[in-house]
Amino acid sequence: MEEVDPTSGQLILVNGPSRGGKSRWAEHLLSQSSTVTYIATSARRPDDMDWQKRLLLHQQRRPEHWMLLECEANLSAALAEIDPHSDLLIDSLGGFVAWHLEATDEQWNVLVKALLDDLSNLKRLCVVVIEETGWGVVPPTAVGGLFRDRLGALAQLLDAKAARSWLVLQGRAIDLHAVSRPVP
Repeated sequence: MEEVDPTSGQLILVNGPSRGGKSRWAEHLLSQSSTVTYIATSARRPDDMDWQKRLLLHQQRRPEHWMLLECEANLSAALAEIDPHSDLLIDSLGGFVAWHLEATDEQWNVLVKALLDDLSNLKRLCVVVIEETGWGVVPPTAVGGLFRDRLGALAQLLDAKAARSWLVLQGRAIDLHAVSRPVP
């Protein structure tokens, strides 16, 4: 595997299904970085014990010197306040999409453009985790379909800007840029 240059300012996308190893792989990609800010986008859900257990597993894996920033819906604002010398791990964009499901298509497009601009302007390594939802059962609700469609479209936009793009499933990482061709 080609090593990641933490000084390159590159965007790396890590995509895959739930419980496939996305977060572990993203953490591995940043394991040599001296300063990392971990940006969590999901709701805190303090009353959901299963969710709290899952968060605890993530926390226990991360090095103690990594900074944690829980941004919830305000990802662009969080990106603006990060130490300019800190590499980033955004885990994950599913939370970002979920926060904005009530946005109109026009509002959503503005949010996506702002996010893409923010990520393009970073001068540090940024690893972005995004869930893959399109391989499963068709969502039975309109909001489920909207989540799936927005997440899939966002993943394609990010891949076009990413220096590297990884598909992680069953605990294995595949370098998509090395073994694939863009769909025309």
